[in-house]
Amino acid sequence: MRLVKEFIGKEVLSADVEILGKVSDIDWDFDSNQIESLIVSGSGIQNTLKISNGELVIPFDTVDKIGDKVVLKSAFAEDDGLSNIEKEIQDLKNQL
Repeated sequence: MRLVKEFIGKEVLSADVEILGKVSDIDWDFDSNQIESLIVSGSGIQNTLKISNGELVIPFDTVDKIGDKVVLKSAFAEDDGLSNIEKEIQDLKNQL
């Protein structure tokens, strides 16, 4: 699928411009024929600090802009589960 190839490898940034990782796959909703979510590999700061080796599943409706990089909406960082990860990262930074 051409669309998948265009997303794979794009860097994903939070609204605060922190690197969350790179798109490794997408979830496609065949009923609506739309992208449901982006699968992001943990190559961002959480991997650098060795707090996560997993993947993030980011709902596509939280994407703000797509260009060379994927930028998330600010509401996502505040209202969703990702905020917990970002808080843990900030706590770890403060401890350094």
